Amino acid sequence: MSALALARSPATVTGGLRAILLATAVAAIAVPAYVVTHAPAMPHRHRPRVVLPPPRVVPAAEVPAVEPVAFVDLSPDDARAYNAEVPFSTEPNPAARPFRFIGSDEERARATDCLAAGVIYEAGDDATGERAVAQVILNRLRHPAFPKTVCGVVFEGAERSTGCQFTFSCDGALTRWKPSDAGWRRAREVATLALAGSVYAPVGYATHYHTDWVVPYWQSSLDKIAAVHTHLFFRWSGWWGTPPAFNRHVDPHEPVIAQLGVLSDAHKTGAALEEAAAALTEVATVTGAAPTPVASDNASFLVTIPRGTLAEGYPALAKQACGERPSCKYSAWADPAATPTALPLEPAQIAAMTFSYLRDRATGVDKALWNCQQVRRPDRSQCMKQQVLVTAVPVAAATPMATATPADGPAVLDGVRRKTATAETPAPAKTDAPAKERRSTIIRRAPSRLPIGGTD
Repeated sequence: MSALALARSPATVTGGLRAILLATAVAAIAVPAYVVTHAPAMPHRHRPRVVLPPPRVVPAAEVPAVEPVAFVDLSPDDARAYNAEVPFSTEPNPAARPFRFIGSDEERARATDCLAAGVIYEAGDDATGERAVAQVILNRLRHPAFPKTVCGVVFEGAERSTGCQFTFSCDGALTRWKPSDAGWRRAREVATLALAGSVYAPVGYATHYHTDWVVPYWQSSLDKIAAVHTHLFFRWSGWWGTPPAFNRHVDPHEPVIAQLGVLSDAHKTGAALEEAAAALTEVATVTGAAPTPVASDNASFLVTIPRGTLAEGYPALAKQACGERPSCKYSAWADPAATPTALPLEPAQIAAMTFSYLRDRATGVDKALWNCQQVRRPDRSQCMKQQVLVTAVPVAAATPMATATPADGPAVLDGVRRKTATAETPAPAKTDAPAKERRSTIIRRAPSRLPIGGTD
């Protein structure tokens, strides 16, 4: 028995190893599968489902309705995540046409202060954000779906406690917070420039915007076209978001906004006081006294741009300086040290110029140009031609070329036999006369033809 057991022991050992390996393999598969299928549920946060009205493109024959602002109930983080997933439109985003307010000084003062209130309460004391908001307000002003005055657009729905178009106008913000004097002055400057033709191109023809931490219900039917800081800008889909839709006649008769009287003298009694005069006068007040023309030319101005003036405000400064002159040339420098005091200008002064404005009503010229090396412009056609200064290199006086002295008579040609001098035609004698005179003498006496390669 012991011998038989010893004979079978190798097979027994092999079978045992196989069983162990098989059990290990089964455990390696079964245990992880069990853990995965029976693991306790791990708590995780699901993003709330956003329910918006179905998108709708309003046909051109129907004026789109402007709904009061209402928001989806989302936390700021969830709203940001949702907004980040909304793609930007791939359609063209052209810049809006310049808008120029036409009305009396009193009407302009009301419009200026309404627009200034809108931009500073909506965007804060931030020039870029204020310009973007001003552009949206003016886009609405030109669109048939909105009121026909600047103040009407800004304070639309202000009579309601909720649902106004710009929340500051109905949530009591005007009584809770007042901008600083400097902030209000800057907001009025942005408004002044916008009403005088300044355009903020990045937002195009946007008519709606909101911060990225909210989701309004109207978002689903609009095209997302731009982002400025934390604000997202939208326009209507289809024809109502294209430039031809923004052709509505604007009413220059601005209403008095009683609640704006806390900031604006123009809205206290309905009369434009000295502090809220015409827009271009306001620019001059903010930036200093109006410049005087050069002594030699009453229609030319050489000025230093007031510090802190926006580049878009340069044309307004030029037109305010030129006044009603039919012809005017306004040249401006940002560096006071580079500003000349008299004409004509040196090439280096022209190259350092920051801005120029030329008016000639007789020929229809009204052109503003910026030095795009100093001021970045979205439109390259607004850039001056760069002045390239080339240092003159003195040229040494040219050395006169040596003039070859002509030989006395024709050169001797090999193989040409000449007639021997005779008494009738004596050989020319040497003379000290000038070479030209001697050559002409020889030519007069030479035979008209010379036999070449022949015999007499």
